[in-house]
Amino acid sequence: MFIGEYLHILDPKNRISLPAKFRKDLGRAVIMTRGLDHCIFVYPKKAWAKVAESRVAHAGGTAAARGLARLFLAGAMEAEVDAAGRVLIPDHLKSFAGLNSKAVIAGVADRIEIWEEEAWKKYTTEIERDADAFAEKLGDNNN
Repeated sequence: MFIGEYLHILDPKNRISLPAKFRKDLGRAVIMTRGLDHCIFVYPKKAWAKVAESRVAHAGGTAAARGLARLFLAGAMEAEVDAAGRVLIPDHLKSFAGLNSKAVIAGVADRIEIWEEEAWKKYTTEIERDADAFAEKLGDNNN
């Protein structure tokens, strides 16, 4: 399980170093795709297989399901993790997430997310402000 958040720098070749704590569970190759809230989702290949199967199962349904399937599947690509623990962020994903030089890598259970630093700060500020209301709405008051 991936947890925690880490600030990392994109190098001039659009590579980013993955947190050492995540590397073993990610493996030597990962799947990167457009995520929700304009971040990049990064999955270990095994976890990606389950996500892709779920999207494929719903790809012919509603317009919303087709749209999400296209967002996740068409934008996905396999990336090799090099010996230094870095992955290359392709231009289309870098642009989608608005990445510049600083990025936050966040562990979110079965995946990691790569966020532009300021977007992450804004997002977390909003979530922290609204967390109690979200918990109430979801009936999740035990945490």
